[in-house]
Amino acid sequence: MYLLYADESGTPGGSDQEHFVLAGVTVSEFKAHWLSVDLDQIAARFCPRNPDSVELHGAPMLAGRKIWRQFKKADRLQAIKDALSLIDGRHYRIIASVVKKGAISPEEPVRYTFQQLISRFDHFLARQYRDYDNKQRGLVLFDKSSKEAPIQSMATEFKRDGHEWGKLRNMAEIPAFIDSEATRLIQLADLVAYALFRHYEKADSQFFSIIENKFDFHGGVRHGLHTAI
Repeated sequence: MYLLYADESGTPGGSDQEHFVLAGVTVSEFKAHWLSVDLDQIAARFCPRNPDSVELHGAPMLAGRKIWRQFKKADRLQAIKDALSLIDGRHYRIIASVVKKGAISPEEPVRYTFQQLISRFDHFLARQYRDYDNKQRGLVLFDKSSKEAPIQSMATEFKRDGHEWGKLRNMAEIPAFIDSEATRLIQLADLVAYALFRHYEKADSQFFSIIENKFDFHGGVRHGLHTAI
């Protein structure tokens, strides 16, 4: 099975932010454990005795909030960059949708970006089957949020009735929601979404530059990054 660990960055409503991001990292179930181990080693720099107490979360790490206040900014930023560098674009690929909310109005940003995210993941799975005889299904894993019910409803709708480009055909189940404190790979998805948000919202590309070539890519086309800006 392929897992897509996903998270958002930015707020879907309000006028204080222009952009909204939904992003995820594809990971084969056979490699998820080893990627988590690598992320644990990064967290252990800040609490060797109890690395599980350290949550890798982009905004607090950059700003130095909460537990991150006690660590040097250079160390915090390096940890973000090292975590993002684990995504190799081959075994681990990014799929993301970035929208400027005004550009898609009156469409709702969560629905718009989720349709892009899950349909592109579905196409990735279909391509694995068609080109490599890799017959794995997929499952999307989100950070727990108030959007759990509407996202699960949309996934069911897209599978049963179809989305704008067809029906979902390669999902094992509707999306599941997990507390980010419990899994490093949701934390990695948070860092990816935050890197994209900083790039588009703040013109800060220090993190995006690490991942800009790590999106799902095939046949000369970058399928893994959708933008409506």
